[in-house]
Amino acid sequence: MNQEQMKQKAEFVHSVFESIAEEYDRMNNVISFGSHVAWRNYTMKQLNVQPGQAAIDIACGTCDWTISLADAVGKTGKVVGLDFSQNMLDVGAYKIEQRGIHEGIELVNADAMNLPYDDNTFDYATIGFALRNVPDIQRVLNEMTRVVKPGGKVVSLEVSKPPFIPYRKLFYFYFYKILPQIAKLTVNKYQEYAWLPQSLTNFPDSKKLAEMFQTAGLQPVQVKLFMGGVAALHIGTKS
Repeated sequence: MNQEQMKQKAEFVHSVFESIAEEYDRMNNVISFGSHVAWRNYTMKQLNVQPGQAAIDIACGTCDWTISLADAVGKTGKVVGLDFSQNMLDVGAYKIEQRGIHEGIELVNADAMNLPYDDNTFDYATIGFALRNVPDIQRVLNEMTRVVKPGGKVVSLEVSKPPFIPYRKLFYFYFYKILPQIAKLTVNKYQEYAWLPQSLTNFPDSKKLAEMFQTAGLQPVQVKLFMGGVAALHIGTKS
């Protein structure tokens, strides 16, 4: 993908997420049958985040994972929620205000491919269900690796491609054909949710993504598949 194509994708993705911010949480529950919460809870247990640590949640959306990280680091820690969609951040800010935990969270409107932070700043850098939407996956992983401290963790929780081909075909049928129709009936948004599944088409499978983690300087890389591979967790440790 050349620079112009990356720019066009970034602009298109931005417009999509600006338009679906209000319905984003409801559709996440519908799309995954509520499983995304259990996947995130599993991930948090694996990370064992401690009070006083620092984390950045990349492409944080409406801040569910940001809030989980803030709960874990406590009042002595720091969490940044970063997203390029202000509408998504506004929804997240409302949720944070309702929880009364805004003191430990900073929300930042910025680009995941150019993180506005120094090297070795955070203990954790997370990205949930957003890596497939960025124009340059390797660049985002490189940036996440750059801003975590040595020994820190880079974490991706993302829709994936089931390795068992018959199951993959069944999942694709749901993701590409059924999901947009559900979105049309549920939130009256067809085109936006017809596009989102397409973002999986050129996204690497779990093995290839693990290799990209290693290319970014992360070793070892742990991989966990959920529901036969419809979602995948990658945790890489910075050398």
